[in-house]
Amino acid sequence: MIAVAGLAACSKKEPGGGSDDGKITLGFSQVGAESGWRTANTKSVQDAATAAGITLKFSDAQQKQENQIQAIRSFIAQKVDVIAFSPVVESGWDAVLNEAKEAKIPVILTDRAIDSPDTSLYQTFLGSDFIKEGNLAGEWLVKQYEGKNDPVNIVELQGNTGAAPANDRKKGFGDVIAKDPKFKVIASQPGDFTRAKGKEVMEAFLKAHQDIDVLFAHNDDMGLGAIEAIEAAGKKPGVDIKIITIDAVHDGMQALADGKINFIAECSPLLGPQLMELVKKVKNGESVEKRIVTNETTFTQEQAKAALPERKY
Repeated sequence: MIAVAGLAACSKKEPGGGSDDGKITLGFSQVGAESGWRTANTKSVQDAATAAGITLKFSDAQQKQENQIQAIRSFIAQKVDVIAFSPVVESGWDAVLNEAKEAKIPVILTDRAIDSPDTSLYQTFLGSDFIKEGNLAGEWLVKQYEGKNDPVNIVELQGNTGAAPANDRKKGFGDVIAKDPKFKVIASQPGDFTRAKGKEVMEAFLKAHQDIDVLFAHNDDMGLGAIEAIEAAGKKPGVDIKIITIDAVHDGMQALADGKINFIAECSPLLGPQLMELVKKVKNGESVEKRIVTNETTFTQEQAKAALPERKY
């Protein structure tokens, strides 16, 4: 059974939704706590809800879609005012979101999209452009090997199978490097966005392939795990094997500043304040844009050194 905890002072609910003190209640279902990025994202949502005076009911899906569906049904039963969630995978949401729609509870997607053709099931999607992140990673790599003709062997650490960032980052990166035949992805496998799995899969890559030039990891945590495996194999990360990651969490930025990672495309986890603004708007029946993209950048080694002292996550 999934515990759904109220993280702000709970108020009594009136029948039919809404609270007797005028407060908004938000039910939020998080993917899990698989990475530094996700931890920062959760804290951002919690802090922003407190600052906005919104009562937050929070559930951790522990990377399982069935847990997330159960949490959303619990939010519907509790008659929350708004439901927000970061989908574990892209598919399989129509039934539960139709239940929310029938209950007249608006839904906001955060961080990750769903692939349902019925866009009436949610009000808006707030999050990064994952394809663009993959594009930026690929563009940096192409630039590094400009004017060179030797084959470039790439291994890829994917996120969770079926997750929007894994699908889109793979596509974005692949679309860019496909324009030049010297770039070859010789192995690509899920590392589940975790440091431990990133290390384990990279160990297998290193045993199977003696000629790896580049690692593209779909997030910093998998890249950091891979660095451990590369060092244990007697190779120098960032030199013997160039490393590209996505996220720009503190540990990743430190590895970039130290020269162990070569390039990071940012994916900001600090969505909380924007989410609370949207929650208030949809609760009041205001129209919002269907797709809201977060502002992000990229980092080289020197840029990481400059940004680290002020980094909040």
